[in-house]
Amino acid sequence: MLVPKKNDSLVAVLASAGSGTPADLVAGRSLWSDARRRFLRNRAAVFSLLLLLLIAALCVAGPWVLPNAFDSADWDSMSNPPTLKNAHIWGTDDAGRDLLVRCLVGGRISLMVGLLATLASVSLGIVWGATAGFIGGRVDALMMRVVDMMYAVPYLLIAILLVTILGREFYLVVITITVFSWMDMARVVRGQTMSLRSMEFVEAARAMGVSTPRIIFAHIVPNLLGIVVIYTTVTVPGVILTESVLSFLGLGIQEPMTSWGVLIQDGTKVMEVSPWILLFPGALLSITLYCFNFIGDGMRDALDPKER
Repeated sequence: MLVPKKNDSLVAVLASAGSGTPADLVAGRSLWSDARRRFLRNRAAVFSLLLLLLIAALCVAGPWVLPNAFDSADWDSMSNPPTLKNAHIWGTDDAGRDLLVRCLVGGRISLMVGLLATLASVSLGIVWGATAGFIGGRVDALMMRVVDMMYAVPYLLIAILLVTILGREFYLVVITITVFSWMDMARVVRGQTMSLRSMEFVEAARAMGVSTPRIIFAHIVPNLLGIVVIYTTVTVPGVILTESVLSFLGLGIQEPMTSWGVLIQDGTKVMEVSPWILLFPGALLSITLYCFNFIGDGMRDALDPKER
């Protein structure tokens, strides 16, 4: 047992006991530094993050490096199986287009739709939920009834109408998915905001005359970043899957542009004679979704206050 001498400080005694350097003890560790340390201990989450970054890097840089264009047809190599003997190492589709390049370009589109639609839906959900939860009363009741009505709307029917009326451009697909993917975030943020609005720091801000919008966005929202980060990692794979379903049904990205959903739709038509056309984009989509799910689990465990 260590007994502090007369001139020893408590920090020095704890440091000599192996509790860390005095600087570490004085500074302490923030929530995010603790979360990062716990996340890095989760091997599945770290491996999924590295694999996801590799897939994203290949989707961005691959089409620029590979010799074949995603929309150019090689009429002498239609429906060729995967091989290392020519430039089409993943084979070609029924139109003679290089499948590897098309998978990378499709991944670029699917990831962009997933990230942009998630960013838009999370932002809208944060603003809507934080405003409703903080103001409360009739404003809260009215805003949440709007959310309930949105839940009652048949998603696929409205998606078909929006795509049919507005078109099937990239940005219209993002808007269509965003319109129906922000409600869950709004509910989560509203519940967290209602538990924070009676905290001391909010009461202090009110006493100082801080305006309601500033309290919401400068004091409430920063304290919700943990749950927002976790929910974002869960929302991205759902949005990517939604885009793939819309494209599979012919309501999303259209030719000559492609996405993983479009490639899977093409592969199902010839899966009996050319299974690789379905296998490769399906595998990339599945691996990406699994990576996001493992990252979400890792972020949830890392930001859990019970683990501190």
